[in-house]
Amino acid sequence: MRCVAHRRDGAPEAVRGLLEWPVVPVPRPVRPLCPRTKAIPVSESSPTPAPVIDEATIGAAVDAALAAIAAAASTDELKQVRIQHVGDASVLSSANRAIKDLPKDQKAAAGKLVGQSKGRVQKELAARQQQLAAAEEEAALAAETVDVTLPTDLRPRGASHPLTVLQDRINDFFVGIGWEIAEGPEIESEWLNFDALNADAEHPSRSMQDTLYLAPEDSGMLLRTQTSPVQIRAMLERGAPLYVACPGTVYRADEIDATHSPMFHQVEGLAIGKDLTMANLVGTLDAFAAHIFGGAPITRLRPNHFPFTEPSAEMDFRCFRCEAREGLDHDADPNCRVCGGTGWIEMGGCGMVHPNVLRAAGVDPEEYQGFAFGLGIERILMLRNGVADMRDIVEGDVRFSQHYGTEI
Repeated sequence: MRCVAHRRDGAPEAVRGLLEWPVVPVPRPVRPLCPRTKAIPVSESSPTPAPVIDEATIGAAVDAALAAIAAAASTDELKQVRIQHVGDASVLSSANRAIKDLPKDQKAAAGKLVGQSKGRVQKELAARQQQLAAAEEEAALAAETVDVTLPTDLRPRGASHPLTVLQDRINDFFVGIGWEIAEGPEIESEWLNFDALNADAEHPSRSMQDTLYLAPEDSGMLLRTQTSPVQIRAMLERGAPLYVACPGTVYRADEIDATHSPMFHQVEGLAIGKDLTMANLVGTLDAFAAHIFGGAPITRLRPNHFPFTEPSAEMDFRCFRCEAREGLDHDADPNCRVCGGTGWIEMGGCGMVHPNVLRAAGVDPEEYQGFAFGLGIERILMLRNGVADMRDIVEGDVRFSQHYGTEI
């Protein structure tokens, strides 16, 4: 039962009325505990027997302690020995507490026996502690020793930036299949960046929220948002047939975060011929994925829309980190950070070149057709090397390049 004392003086009228109710006493079989006092359970088992204080018991405890002290190989192990043999739960400490319960004529002898024994153990502990600490300090100093007479490399070896290494690897692939590497300016005209690629005047990518234009606003010049203008330039200069890969830096009006950057790198491919089909596109991207990621990747085309290709698709390939890599009959890991639990990784946009793009570049769509694709190099690097944050790529820390920038 809870006891509450009420004070009537000064209480509001409504409260005083409640306090005037008669109090009916309730008999209580036991005395109530103080509200802040916890009941102590009574153990039904027999009380713990008092430790025996004689020369045999105390001598055995001392011998065990000395043996454990001698066997301790480190200060951490010695700490555990101290707790076990002279701590509160040890035989010696329990015996020391039990002396007060002995008859008067036995206390002196017992106190002398326990005190001298515990003092002996403490003395050995202190000596062993000093010995082990000195040995550990000597070992640490030996491990950290630097021979100042050895020659040093005043110019430490660096490494190529991982993006450069990966771009070289990508270029090697396309050169190996007989394609050319084409480059172009990073400042482009609006016509080459949008109009020639069949993007209408109202296309969202033309807005200043996505594209970085050069002043004045009506200059018609911008920082290219893709390397597709290089493809237009190549068709205008060389005509068809044509097989080119166009790597380079591109720009978007994005804030930098873990997965976006206002400046990043792309590689776009363009193949123009008389008998090219989507099958050629799929075969090229499959071979590219195998070259970059290894193995025999499983790919798929997911329908999409781009103004410069028709039909258009997103190319995905099966996740290479979780169980999805074993095939389509295996479920993806729902916690996989690479594929997000879907089992698929987006590789990039692709499709057959739109006839309007061919006409704008002076190629007859009745005679030639082709395919094109675009891939983000930073995204490939993040997937291939397990880079979690795009900011690590651009911050310029030399340790990042040294870790990822060397390949054999």
